[in-house]
Amino acid sequence: MVKSGFISLVGRPNAGKSTLLNQIIGTKIAIVSDKPQTTRTRILGVKNVPGAQMVFLDTPGIHRPMHRMNVRMVDVALDTFRSVDVLGVVLDASERIGKGDEYVLDLVRKVKDVPIFLVLNKIDLIRKSRLLPIIDRFWQEGIFAEIIPVSALTGESVDRLEQAIVARLPEGPALYPDDYLTDQPERVIAAEVVREKLLQLTHAELPFSSAVVVDRFEEPASDGGLLKMYCTILVDRDSQKAIVVGRGGAMVKQIGTAAREELERFFQTKVFLDLHVSVKSDWREDDRILQDIGVSPRMRDLE
Repeated sequence: MVKSGFISLVGRPNAGKSTLLNQIIGTKIAIVSDKPQTTRTRILGVKNVPGAQMVFLDTPGIHRPMHRMNVRMVDVALDTFRSVDVLGVVLDASERIGKGDEYVLDLVRKVKDVPIFLVLNKIDLIRKSRLLPIIDRFWQEGIFAEIIPVSALTGESVDRLEQAIVARLPEGPALYPDDYLTDQPERVIAAEVVREKLLQLTHAELPFSSAVVVDRFEEPASDGGLLKMYCTILVDRDSQKAIVVGRGGAMVKQIGTAAREELERFFQTKVFLDLHVSVKSDWREDDRILQDIGVSPRMRDLE
């Protein structure tokens, strides 16, 4: 018997939930970008410590949705509110509290019978003296079991957060094998790595309205060989395709090289990566594409 349970990380887009998950797990299982709504699906990551197993759920940022894809993304986050042992609300302490934060807090106030942690992230970006008024303001809410300032980027006080979580977990059997890391399929990881490089290298030129679909994923032969991946980058407009392809194909080649290098480190094998860019203006409303990228429908979508 150990202490074990599920911990959901929720909050606004760009609060640093994925960076925090990667810091806790000790390896990169969620892509990171400074663009909003980077995380589109629930990502599970397992952290084992002596006497305890923590199962973290990184969720899409909570925002007011505009498309079917975004509705499903927010639903994924909200679904975890009552099905976990600890609810971790991640807030960017370096920014002023805005309407988006208040929207998340309004949702959290309705949660009962689950210990709620407020994780004040990005404390590496502010003076420590600024933290006290923020902590005091949220203690007045009376809904948080713990308020813990951390830096997901540097790792500061993340160990304190883990200790506080373990203290709240119930006793029971481990939920996953000791060597289990994440529930993300390999082809999903591959697509997300390509999308991360796409977001990083196009900077502000390309909005978040892009996706990567894995068309073919061929495992290497047992006696060695290449892991082969054929992916399509979807964008909304022809002007965006021109940005992704770049002059003479330079940008898409750069994206492919950066993604291939990271994929080779992750899969520990040589990778052949073929990228194709396609324009599909309504892809965020296309059920097949949403399913391909892991944004599965809720039952209400099927009714």
